[in-house]
Amino acid sequence: MMNLARLASGMPAIIILDDKDIVCHVGNNLEEVIGKKEIILGKPLPEELLGWRQENPWETELNGRSVSLVSEAWTDYTLLLISDSQGAYSGAATILNSIDEGIHVVNKDGQTVFYNPTMAKMEGMDYNQVINSDVLALFPSLTPETSTILRALRTREPVYDQVQTYYNNKGQRITSLNSTIPLWNGRDFIGVLEVAKDVTRMEDLALKVVDLQQRLYKRHKGMEEQAKLYNFNDIVGNSPALRLPLEIARRAARTTSPVLIYGETGTGKELVAQSIHQLSDREDKPFIAQNCAALPGTLLEGILFGTVKGSFTGAIDRPGLIEQAAGGTLLLDEINSMDIDLQAKLLRVLQEHRVRRVGGLKEITVDVRIIATTNTQPKVAVSQGSIRQDLYYRLAVVNINLPPLSQRREDIPLLCRHFVDKYNRKFELAIQGVAPESMEIFYAHLWPGNVRELEHVIEGAMNIIGEEEYYIDIRHLPPNMVPQPPMDRNLTELDNCTLPEAVDLVERGMIKRAMGQTAGNITRAARLLGITRQSLQYKLSKIKD
Repeated sequence: MMNLARLASGMPAIIILDDKDIVCHVGNNLEEVIGKKEIILGKPLPEELLGWRQENPWETELNGRSVSLVSEAWTDYTLLLISDSQGAYSGAATILNSIDEGIHVVNKDGQTVFYNPTMAKMEGMDYNQVINSDVLALFPSLTPETSTILRALRTREPVYDQVQTYYNNKGQRITSLNSTIPLWNGRDFIGVLEVAKDVTRMEDLALKVVDLQQRLYKRHKGMEEQAKLYNFNDIVGNSPALRLPLEIARRAARTTSPVLIYGETGTGKELVAQSIHQLSDREDKPFIAQNCAALPGTLLEGILFGTVKGSFTGAIDRPGLIEQAAGGTLLLDEINSMDIDLQAKLLRVLQEHRVRRVGGLKEITVDVRIIATTNTQPKVAVSQGSIRQDLYYRLAVVNINLPPLSQRREDIPLLCRHFVDKYNRKFELAIQGVAPESMEIFYAHLWPGNVRELEHVIEGAMNIIGEEEYYIDIRHLPPNMVPQPPMDRNLTELDNCTLPEAVDLVERGMIKRAMGQTAGNITRAARLLGITRQSLQYKLSKIKD
């Protein structure tokens, strides 16, 4: 349970008065906020602390501190939030009213005592409607079971990252991601605080995608084909570093076993996944991709597993992506971003080939091939706890590691030719290729964004190339890729420097250039400079100082 006195720094002290303005509760942190002041339980407040009756919020001087008091009237009590405007507790009310997440606080009787503007906007409610009102009176679609606030009030246990779909008293649907915590002061339970993030639009877009996919795959074969997928012929490159993983991928297309693809951002993980599907016996069945990092865990659960009407407020009978991919392939991109609890449910699908919709009791048999990708080394992800070990072993039946572009530089000319041809067709240009000096830069560049970065560089160059120009040269490349002109051999700029100052100046320049060329990647910049990562980190800390 959470003790109010242990909340994050910045929380104001609390004083609660009864209907006769007699002190009936004093927060443990009061002395930290206002200094020593005799405030006695069972007695009225000192005269110098009664200005809040005329002005709310009210500021005054107390013990040499600028103190701010905000009052909230309850049915039989008054809550005073006291903050030191110059101390550690300054601006608490301002912060709560300014943050982009909704804050809703109710007392132990379920009546609202704090409701910030973000929450009011999200729920389409007016502050004056909500304050001192019961949750169920404001949101008739909620019940004591489906309301996260009322659940925390009843159980006095926290609820974290719970998706809640409900309607306000105007019939407007709201979907929020809530974390709700009970508030305690010592042993006294005083209410519940909820932090909510509006995910209504995110849910709407995700469900539209699900509906579109469902309608697409319900159409009769031949009436409309699935959007064109990539195949192995679309993968450009002939380097040894690429040939081995592609051969593994081709062999994997013969079976239905799960596949785990590792590769840095931009190495073509989805392209390989689509190619496996296209070469398999499932090529005429659905291929559905879902990025696990794009949605909160509880929302992703409904999208993947489907929902049953009545399982939560606003839920309808809807098949999930696992069901929709029946007979085909489901690609789970960035599997390391999926919640650990959801990974356990996915593991059950992999082992038993059955799925149970959220809130449902019926188990549905499914025939779907799972391909997962990660941009973190799988064993590192397991050691860090972002991928369950048992799920890793179940997914990595076939393990494919795609090399970064820096490990297959011999493919750069082929890739350049491919992208130049692609954007010639798209932009109706007639660019002949990449100039030799630009190709030299491409060979030397570390390509932190891999093939995707190279494509963007080519596309960007072909956007700005002149009408009478036919080759991509240095003028068309991003500034951070172009080497700086060599320093004057006479070192005229260093004439007035001592040797240590000159060494420091040159070192700073080289470090700045290396960090720019690698988009701030310390490991790659250290490699470029020929020093250890720890050494570069030390030098960077000196530069910042």
